Amino acid sequence: MAEVPVDGMAPNGLIAARPALIRALNEQLLLDHIRTSGPYSRADLARVSGLSKPTVSLALANLERAGLIRLAGQRTGLPGRTALLYEVRPEAGFVLGLDIGLRYLRGAVADLAGEVRVRLSAPVHATTLGDRVAELVALADELCARVGITRAEVTQTVVGSPGVYDPQRDLMALTGCLPGWDQPEAVAGLRAAFGPALAIENDADAAALAERALGVGQEADDFAFVHVGTGIGMGLVLGGRLHRGVHGVAGEIAFMPLGGDPQAWTSSGEPEYGAAADCPDERVTAGPEGVIIDPAEARRRGTLETAAGADGIVRAARRTGLTGLATAQGVFQAAAACDKRAAAVVAGEARLVAAAICCVISVVDPSLIVLGGGIGQAPGFAEAVTAALAEIAPVLPEVKVSAHGTDVVVDGCLAEATAMAWTRLIAALP
Repeated sequence: MAEVPVDGMAPNGLIAARPALIRALNEQLLLDHIRTSGPYSRADLARVSGLSKPTVSLALANLERAGLIRLAGQRTGLPGRTALLYEVRPEAGFVLGLDIGLRYLRGAVADLAGEVRVRLSAPVHATTLGDRVAELVALADELCARVGITRAEVTQTVVGSPGVYDPQRDLMALTGCLPGWDQPEAVAGLRAAFGPALAIENDADAAALAERALGVGQEADDFAFVHVGTGIGMGLVLGGRLHRGVHGVAGEIAFMPLGGDPQAWTSSGEPEYGAAADCPDERVTAGPEGVIIDPAEARRRGTLETAAGADGIVRAARRTGLTGLATAQGVFQAAAACDKRAAAVVAGEARLVAAAICCVISVVDPSLIVLGGGIGQAPGFAEAVTAALAEIAPVLPEVKVSAHGTDVVVDGCLAEATAMAWTRLIAALP
């Protein structure tokens, strides 16, 4: 005769699962199958889940009453009884993904079936922290209005931001090139606008999530997304999951002590040699690596980002005498036009990025490196990094350019927001 648990305690001393928990787990299991591979019939779901057909029917009825799934039609053309097919109900909720950049704000709204309903971007005009938050909120309101919902009706919002969110102090840290974003008013302003359904994600981590879900990282369980643009960062996926580290700083490669010597500055804050654009010194290299950098900027943004970010490339170009180039894009264009000085700067940038990636390879040995950002995706840059990497790395993983464009952070935020939204909706089931 089977033993009956007493007060939820199984005979082996473990706590027996209660019926409500079992029901919730069954519903989540079926919903995951429908979301990822639907539409499905009852028989299909019973087969792929291992649940009995009566259990599947009860779970589907509850999910349908909750407005999370709907009938998608009937399967025809097969012998036997016609099967009803179930799919996710797109209007079950909406998610909002936002990307805070130095020069641009980007965002999108998607439904819970994964369809992006609208995308928008806007240049940043803000000169104060409050204005930057206000511009982001205005972009969110415009996105929601185009879908026909209000900001309050969004199920989950994820904001991609430079830096690391510190939950203990409820503020951002290590925000690099985004002035003032580490002040308490930044997160406070976001919370006031988006409420409890807000999550903040590091932008490079969000980009890695996008590559894992929709890009070149789909088939790689271990890969690094390396962003090289205005700033420098990395999102690291290990074992198919985003790796954040104990303090959330895994991937903050901007702080690798590569690319410059901030200790070579005097106590007065002036370079001891060679940093002035109008008097280049032979001890300053033609490219970004090994140059003298401002120690205060290096502490705030990281040594690597200060040397190899977009403005570091411009400074390196000016040290070679290319004083007319104001952007990293201009330096790359000059290099493509066979300007030897610009080509030397680009080559130096590739060597510096390769040195950072070599450090990553030596520690975690990923199978794939994905290059993103305006510089990382520049024509020919991946090939130059790969060539430089081949000379110094213990092994050479595959190096690919990101499958996404400027919306990679937004796409990652949408992917994370969708997963979080489904978790919230399932938890709220009666």
